[in-house]
Amino acid sequence: MGILKRPVQESRAAMAQTFSNTALRRIFLAAAGSKMGDWAYSMASAVYVFGHGGPTAVGVLGVVRYLSIALAAPIASTLADRQDRRKVMIAADVIRFVLVVLAALAVNAGSPPVLFYVLSVLAAVVGTAFLPAERALLPSLTREPSELIGANVVASTVDSISMFVGPAIAGFLLAVASIPIVFLFNAVSFLWSALIVMRIPRAVQVDAKEIETPVLAGVSSGSGREDSVNPFNPVNSVGSGNLPDVGEHPLDEKLLRTVTHGFRIIHGSREIRLLVGLYCAQTVVAGASLVFTVSIAFELLKLGNSGIGVLNAIVGIGGVIGGFVALMLAQRGRLATDFGFGVLLWSAPLVFLAVIPRYGMAIALMGCIGLANSIVDTNALTILQRLVPNESMGRVFGAMESALIGAMAVGSLAMPLLIHLVGLRWALTIIGGVISMVTVVAQPKLRGLDRTALAPQSLGDLARIPLLSILPSSVLERLARGSTLMEVATGDPVCAEGEPGERYYMIVRGEAAVTIRGSRIRTLGAGDAFGEIALLRRIPRTATVTALSPLVLRAIESEPFVSAVTGHGDAADQAEQLLTRLLEVR
Repeated sequence: MGILKRPVQESRAAMAQTFSNTALRRIFLAAAGSKMGDWAYSMASAVYVFGHGGPTAVGVLGVVRYLSIALAAPIASTLADRQDRRKVMIAADVIRFVLVVLAALAVNAGSPPVLFYVLSVLAAVVGTAFLPAERALLPSLTREPSELIGANVVASTVDSISMFVGPAIAGFLLAVASIPIVFLFNAVSFLWSALIVMRIPRAVQVDAKEIETPVLAGVSSGSGREDSVNPFNPVNSVGSGNLPDVGEHPLDEKLLRTVTHGFRIIHGSREIRLLVGLYCAQTVVAGASLVFTVSIAFELLKLGNSGIGVLNAIVGIGGVIGGFVALMLAQRGRLATDFGFGVLLWSAPLVFLAVIPRYGMAIALMGCIGLANSIVDTNALTILQRLVPNESMGRVFGAMESALIGAMAVGSLAMPLLIHLVGLRWALTIIGGVISMVTVVAQPKLRGLDRTALAPQSLGDLARIPLLSILPSSVLERLARGSTLMEVATGDPVCAEGEPGERYYMIVRGEAAVTIRGSRIRTLGAGDAFGEIALLRRIPRTATVTALSPLVLRAIESEPFVSAVTGHGDAADQAEQLLTRLLEVR
């Protein structure tokens, strides 16, 4: 027990810190209400559709919803990068509120089922704008990396709790009321979500002109030393050249590039491509689980309807436990490695159940799936939120959502085919075995990704600089990962008056003199930073900085520094005040 004491204490502290953030609490409350309502709506919808068209209608509507979500997600997610993300979430909630109320009225009036089908698909399409905006908003509301991990853990736990609380509410309402009442409950949950999101402080507003030419920083497959990590362009890394300015393209090509932007970012980075690829492998198993859970309950274990309920409940309970496990594992600082462990935990137990088809093994399997789901979701989202630029994050999440839905559809189609061809036990072995082997092969690369996904050692140094300390934690991390160490000998200049500015500097060790036209105006020491005037005002250096002793400096290139500071309202205001004071002194 002593071994667990420290991680438990650290996890508890991280969770307490997360809940102390008012904006995050409001996000969680909004999500809890709307997701429980969504699950209740899904159950009532299945009952309604089954009653009017049987299992075929349920299956067809499910396929149409999946395809609609997969196609709409990359398009709708562009809103999360072009607009205030809070407003996108509120608009999605309000529109879904109207659509679900209309569905309730249509069902209550006995309208043709096709009207309900259309409204249901439209609500699903509108919902594709909400999730990318929510995920992209989280990093700007957190104050440090551990808080971001805690936020993703809570979000995953809310999903798991909603998974069995929502259907339970639906079951109760169906027993005492009717299907339209369940729909109205979902509508109220969307209104609840919108009202709470309105109370979240305005987050960073991304300038539309920044969106089309992002530069990602901090992802490398190099040696793992933070000083060897260089910024990269998402297209350059695959040899396709720079992303041209959108003004060079006709309107239809601009639209295509905007919609496919998230996919190009994912494709352009080996590390992000690996992460999303394994995430898709996990959702192949998730899609297959829609089929094999029923088959396990009825065919393998002969449990009947009650058995399906028990197995699904175990998944939800495992998800709640998995949230706390994910938070404890995060203290080790191996997000990518543990993500791979989560994918393995999704797939490997299927093989064990095929070999030992017993009730206890099935319970253990479903518990593992629920636990693994929280680990996979928490770690994958946290890594992406750290690596992807703020101005592109919404579209990356939209592209990923589209890919995950596609992978889930593949799993749900492949599983019944495999059962038909080789039987349930061999189908479990094939699905579980293939995904497990892929994950094991990818494990060394995931360990390499850990060296870039974690907060670099320089983060603490940069966080102590007043100008940078107010930046969102994800932005500050990217600056830290993209920074480099450099040494300057005693008497050598770091920068000279009149030269163009190329970098922003922070002194790690040593002292330096600042002179203007040969007169010393001050001395800088460890922790001091300089160089912002030339970069932010786009003018030549206004002073010369010379090493008084051997200097160790941390340097940030001009483009990421200017983008970070001027792209975030509070930092931009503080920078302007600082520049005004410095120029008045000089």
